[in-house]
Amino acid sequence: MSFDTDVLISGAGAAGLTLAIDLARRGISFRLIEQNTQPFSGSRGKGIQPRTMEIFEDLGIVDRMAASGGPYPPLCQYRADGTHKMSLLTEADVSPTAAEPYAAPLMLPQFATEAVMRERLSELGHHPHFGTRLTGFEQDAHGVTARIEQKGGEQVIRARFLVGTDGGRSFVRHALAIDFPGEALGVRAVVADVRLEGLDRSVWHRFQFGSPATQLVICPLPGTDLFQVHAPVRLDGEIDLSLDGLTGLIGDRSGRRDIAVRSVSWSSVYTMSARLADRYRIERVFLAGDAAHVHPPTGAQGLNTSVQDAYNLGWKLASVLTGAPEALLDSYEAERRPIALNMLRLSMRLLEEVKQGIMRRDREARQLDLGYRGSSLNVPGSAGKKVQAGDRAPDAPCRGQAGQRTRLFTVFQGPHWTLLGYQPHDRPSAIAGVRIVTVGAGHELVDEDGDIAEAYGIGSGQWVLVRPDGYIAGILPSDGLAQKLSCYLAHVLPSRPNNTLGEA
Repeated sequence: MSFDTDVLISGAGAAGLTLAIDLARRGISFRLIEQNTQPFSGSRGKGIQPRTMEIFEDLGIVDRMAASGGPYPPLCQYRADGTHKMSLLTEADVSPTAAEPYAAPLMLPQFATEAVMRERLSELGHHPHFGTRLTGFEQDAHGVTARIEQKGGEQVIRARFLVGTDGGRSFVRHALAIDFPGEALGVRAVVADVRLEGLDRSVWHRFQFGSPATQLVICPLPGTDLFQVHAPVRLDGEIDLSLDGLTGLIGDRSGRRDIAVRSVSWSSVYTMSARLADRYRIERVFLAGDAAHVHPPTGAQGLNTSVQDAYNLGWKLASVLTGAPEALLDSYEAERRPIALNMLRLSMRLLEEVKQGIMRRDREARQLDLGYRGSSLNVPGSAGKKVQAGDRAPDAPCRGQAGQRTRLFTVFQGPHWTLLGYQPHDRPSAIAGVRIVTVGAGHELVDEDGDIAEAYGIGSGQWVLVRPDGYIAGILPSDGLAQKLSCYLAHVLPSRPNNTLGEA
């Protein structure tokens, strides 16, 4: 049976780009389409959480992201009497550790985040197809037949899988008739990226923080000369988004007439809601990102959760496309949907705090503790003391036997699985798709300061199996290791070579 591509991705936002980058580095063919004729130009999502920074390191773009953005500025909250108070959005004592190299979120407007991702995709030899709209699809036991519309007319594409990363109004979700239950939250807001005069760029400005319906937040966007203006507005009626309209809104709510909007690069009025798709998959079609979940913007969770959806799905699709059992794909919804449900709860809790005048981001918002302890992909009988199967695999500094300093994240980086042995007596035979790394005297890595042992709570003769997405699949003893690995890996690794297609 002939296929034009392995995976058709509909929607070239952060989720679609993450999936495309992951598939590209794995040599999987795909087509990334986007109905808009130009990339998204706004800053709707502007916070990159530490767990997403770790993903971006694996994808080879974390330093590029950091160079394009900056840290969250301190929060300056203005009182009605003309005084103000300063605070930090995150805890003051947050700093990197050996196990958690990225401690605080990075601020980077969404348009800049996606620009870095497109650049990385281009380096891998691919690009999004803008001005290309998915108009329909049918699926059968072997693949998906999709109709796409471009300027030159309609085209039919045959793909093995279709992934809808096409936003909260997802065409793919509607076509699948997947319910999207939830609720409107009774909040409508304006968000705009503007150039203005009258405010400095060293702080995040917040006016009327004791009045939820009339508060105003103005945040400088690092790496640009823009500010993001965010303010709740009435639930119905037209909102004036012109220079004069936004200048007037700012003046009325701040009580200051020296702040003037000089240009508007992007603006939107939206109504907040919280919704979660009943299903993330029907047969050969998947949902990821905002197509599967929408939420209030509080806590900077949405773009990050979307990236992590795609990162979870990418390696599983690649494994199945190269010969792994298709049952592996069942774990995508089982692992990611509970994460989204908890993310919605967190965003709604933070929204209620904002209504009460509180703006803060605790550890939960940084997403470092998210994991899959109940996953079917965890190795049966796995036993760990400090970390468990399903937990995020910690980083740890160490030294290579050749003398150079390195980190576990450097060892993990790439599309492979990693089998990490701590002071083992024997080394298992090579396994295709698995990097075997041993630690200890006479082994390739040296745990000079005990950081690996501390982070993982492991001792001599124990092995840690780490998934391609940086989560622990199992912690195993040396006894019976080969048999356990053979049985387990048969469910997640290709059983035979299978050539994939080049991009059409």
